Amino acid sequence: MILLQKSRTRHRRLGVAAAAAGLLAALLTAGPAVATPDPGDGPTAGKGVSKSTEAEVKAAIADGEIPGQDEIVHSDNIEHLVNIPKDALTGTNSDLAFQGRYAFSGNYDGFRVFDISNPKAPKTIAQVLCPGSQNDISVSGNLLFLSTDSSRSDSSCSSTTQPATEKSSWEGMKVFDISDKKNPKYVAAVETACGSHTHTLVPERRNVYIYVSSYSPSAAYPDCQPPHDGISIIKVPRNAPEEAAVVSFPVLFPGEGPDGGGNPGSPTNPGVAKTTGCHDITVLPDKDLAAGACMGDGILFSVKDPENPKVIDRVQDNVNFAFWHSATFNQKANKVVFTDELGGGGAATCNAEIGPNRGADGIYDIVGKGDKRKLVFRSYFKIPRYQADVEVCVAHNGSLIPVEGRDIMVQAWYQGGVSVWDFTNSSRPKEIGYFERGPVTTGRLTTAGPWSAYYYNGFIYSNDIAKGFDVLKLSDKRTDPARKVRLGELNVQTQPDYFD
Repeated sequence: MILLQKSRTRHRRLGVAAAAAGLLAALLTAGPAVATPDPGDGPTAGKGVSKSTEAEVKAAIADGEIPGQDEIVHSDNIEHLVNIPKDALTGTNSDLAFQGRYAFSGNYDGFRVFDISNPKAPKTIAQVLCPGSQNDISVSGNLLFLSTDSSRSDSSCSSTTQPATEKSSWEGMKVFDISDKKNPKYVAAVETACGSHTHTLVPERRNVYIYVSSYSPSAAYPDCQPPHDGISIIKVPRNAPEEAAVVSFPVLFPGEGPDGGGNPGSPTNPGVAKTTGCHDITVLPDKDLAAGACMGDGILFSVKDPENPKVIDRVQDNVNFAFWHSATFNQKANKVVFTDELGGGGAATCNAEIGPNRGADGIYDIVGKGDKRKLVFRSYFKIPRYQADVEVCVAHNGSLIPVEGRDIMVQAWYQGGVSVWDFTNSSRPKEIGYFERGPVTTGRLTTAGPWSAYYYNGFIYSNDIAKGFDVLKLSDKRTDPARKVRLGELNVQTQPDYFD
């Protein structure tokens, strides 16, 4: 299929400015990475760039090498159906979850509920103000779960920021009753060590287990002490969610000393994050399997006993991976795609200076059986379209597009846009579609673009950090069979068996 804007993707020469070279040097010598900038309860502030960088960006726009400011471009197999701008919740948009005809949109200020029964005209039916970054979101039955990863004065939705050095500060998981989608009710809160940056559901009939990922402990934080080399596991009874509580803290990186047993990071491994917990976990409940993206490590583990997960294999990439951010299994569960959040979600890393291997996805085959399974590296994938040095671009959240016999996924890349790519051949991945906007501004490095891009019941839904909620239609003979697959609920990090 011929892609629109092909000349732009082929001839972009951005990323060779001195500013980019300086950025690369900083990334290579930096200490532990931070997964996402934490702007508290307000929008992420931009960073000024040099006059030469600004001039380069303007010249690239004038020459047609990149889209113009806020200009939308896309491949000819993708149609942009609608954008719903932010409304009452003006903070950073984050993750998405789905149930029936509803989409649930996380935001640093709370969450928003959309009726998507007509994907061309989603309707907002509820907006809940409950500040606390990053408000990672998921749903199961009548329950909605929200992560809080910023230190708050208390667990209420009217809390204010408060230093983590104060013992009375609160971070963790919030639970809402969404039996009435128009009127969600806050029913429980569970404090967890180091808060909850992300979380993953392991649902059962009577209970929902929540794997809470958090990191960056400090001896100065009473409730976030090092080494913090594991995850908090919360058990939530479906019929009594107010009884939710932490039931275990399995250590995933055992080791002697105050730093535990994870990747030591810089300076031992320059430019690599020190492992002090996990960033995100994806589970395959039907196969009792999970993959963890844990800062300096990628792990494969069994969740047969959900309260006591067992690590099967662990890998590192101290050459090209800076921060293991998230994971996606293929349908056969014989591959895992790990993403690298180079630059911590706050840098321009999709340019010629950084190159195709750093800040890329890593594709790993799973070989062997049972507890002897191993993760074997096959290749990297990175979007082939260079972005300007004023555009924060990073590999972020995506999902499988359920096509039997093929491995295809859609993925968010911040200002790199939305990418649809095929990794059926683990060693030769290729992009087959894209959607993106041009720079938000030409004079500042700005965090914007899709945080999440997921395929759900025939459409791609994207939560843009700055622009709001986008709906895309993908029309391609390679992906059209996915339209027949229908789910009643989708939390991408609780990956379904699409063809069961």
